[in-house]
Amino acid sequence: MAGAMPATEYVIGVDVGGTFTDFVGCKLGHGAIFNGKVLTTPDDPSEAVLSGLARMLSAHGIDPAAVRYVIHGTTLVANALIERKGVKTALITSKGFRDVLEIGREYRYDTYDLFIDMPRPLVPRNLRFEVDERMDREGRVVRPLDLHAAERLARELAASDVRAVAVAFLHAYRSAVHEREMQDILARFAPRLTVSLSSEVVPQIGEYERSSTTVANAYVKPIFETYVGRLSEGLRRLGIGRDLYLVLSDGGTVDRKTAAAHPVRLVHSGPAGGAQAAALYGRLGGADRVLAFDMGGTTAKACLIEEGRPNRTTEVEIARLARFKPGSGIPLRVPIVNMIEIGAGGGSIARVNSLGLVQVGPDSSGAKPGPACYALGGVEPTVTDADLVLGYLDAGSFLGGEMALDVAAARRALHDRVAAPLGLSVEEAALGVFQTVNEGMAQAAAIHALEQGKRIVDFALVAIGGAGPVHAWALARALGIGRLISPLGAGVASAFGFLAAPTAFEATRTRLTPLAAVEASGTRSLVDELAGHGLALLERSGESRAPARIDVFAAMRYVGQGYEVETPLPRELVESGDQDGLARRFEAAYRLLFGRTEVGFPVEIVSWRVIVSGPVPAIVPAIPEGLALVGKPAGKGVRAVYFAEAGGFVDTPVFNRYALEPGFSAEGPLVVEERESTLVVPPQSRLSIDASRNAIVAL
Repeated sequence: MAGAMPATEYVIGVDVGGTFTDFVGCKLGHGAIFNGKVLTTPDDPSEAVLSGLARMLSAHGIDPAAVRYVIHGTTLVANALIERKGVKTALITSKGFRDVLEIGREYRYDTYDLFIDMPRPLVPRNLRFEVDERMDREGRVVRPLDLHAAERLARELAASDVRAVAVAFLHAYRSAVHEREMQDILARFAPRLTVSLSSEVVPQIGEYERSSTTVANAYVKPIFETYVGRLSEGLRRLGIGRDLYLVLSDGGTVDRKTAAAHPVRLVHSGPAGGAQAAALYGRLGGADRVLAFDMGGTTAKACLIEEGRPNRTTEVEIARLARFKPGSGIPLRVPIVNMIEIGAGGGSIARVNSLGLVQVGPDSSGAKPGPACYALGGVEPTVTDADLVLGYLDAGSFLGGEMALDVAAARRALHDRVAAPLGLSVEEAALGVFQTVNEGMAQAAAIHALEQGKRIVDFALVAIGGAGPVHAWALARALGIGRLISPLGAGVASAFGFLAAPTAFEATRTRLTPLAAVEASGTRSLVDELAGHGLALLERSGESRAPARIDVFAAMRYVGQGYEVETPLPRELVESGDQDGLARRFEAAYRLLFGRTEVGFPVEIVSWRVIVSGPVPAIVPAIPEGLALVGKPAGKGVRAVYFAEAGGFVDTPVFNRYALEPGFSAEGPLVVEERESTLVVPPQSRLSIDASRNAIVAL
């Protein structure tokens, strides 16, 4: 019958990274997996997305009409904020609050630096405007919005080259009346402007964070809307007529319209997919506590996962001036997977710094021109060049042989920029680059765990990303971790994680309430309202209400404290209004962070957060179609690989990952290659393949 949908349907995940754009497709009901990887097109990331999709559909004979949906994660929002490539944006705020973005928390991230550089606001002072209005903290009108002044300002903005406006009025989290009045005036007198309201973007207490987040949303919104619109049109041209879905920074999946309304919530979109994938791989590998290590071409990320779920937070800083110093970046209050990210990927550039030491990153060669060994014009030595010289990568099997690597170019770059200035051999220079990047990542991961009050040695390490399995053994040993899990398809794990993540929506509401005043009907009503909002969005996305999971959190603190501790709460405890039970939950969360509780101080709830999630898709890792080598010889030969503990280069067996069956076991050293990544197993360790085809390394 004309117009009928194909019987077999597919879902496709697409992750745009700084160097590569990754693709994972799955045939629903069959478990078949299709992988792909192409170089990212930095000038217009949608070009790589569309060309890679076209290649995947053609290579596997997939009818575009059979694609149920495409799920996309992107670094577009983060890059626009970090590189300050958003649109010209204005801020409209309450009279007297024009400088909140610069006053911030009145906190110096480096007390003893007399010449400290503070984060520069996205909106300069001449584009920050005040209007007379005032709400009190209960949401009652103290002074009505000055409509005449608001209209004059709207006309002024209409005549300017400003493209976006953020509106953040005092106490708008309790009442959005004045912000909506301002929005209506802008719609009448400046209809071309894109408007973001703080009461919609982040309806929470905290003027600085709320204003900063709303400004960031306005700053990137026109760019994001253009990009998503162009991508959606490109999908239609390919014959994919279904809606585009996007991955949020907390790992949830939402439809295109929801994502476009609040693009700031996609600031860590891609890495969140990696965390979701690592959570699944950890469960399959029998590990409840996992350190996800995701090393791609541009950055490395680390995230702790407990009880099968990535740890989350609602606060993050973007574009920090000092990597490990809170307060040196632009604060965003958005739901996000709690991770640390450093500029240490395969494409990170190595150099000799002013102290005569090897430095790696944070700048990257990216996709253009890429590492020297890509032979695309790059002359700077990178981590990938060092890995190639040390034998961890093979010049002829990179990306399954589709992309030959130039060993001579890698050696030349390392010699000219690192070895010669330090009087080292090329191999010694490559080892210095390898060890430097590993030490930097180990330090970042250790600090990340300490900040959350965790012992990192209690976690297994799951290595994903194109470069992750190459470096994971060295990172694990530096951290004292004894178990390493490297899954199938590690090089495209973030894209796979998009497919394994449930559709999810979050709603937040500030309601400052002393714990002693909490009562069942009020909390039940508020939580039901927030949950109802999420359920409605879930249903709009095509998910049934029946299997939805509802998680409730309260941001709580001792009265007088300036910061809250997010406390997970069972819904039945919330609905009962059990004050003692709520207090015990808060004290447990507080003790986990600080090792103690305070005695004699009353507790208050600052805000509530409800996450509504659909069912977890029934998708599991599998050998990509067309690559299975079951029953075929697994050995690919022997090559020289450098291991410092063995005194240098060692003749090391190389195996084809797709031929290793469950039950396989071997002593290191050895190397296991698959299309998108390479696993290095060092001496004095053992590799085994489990029932889910995870590679388990006992270090």
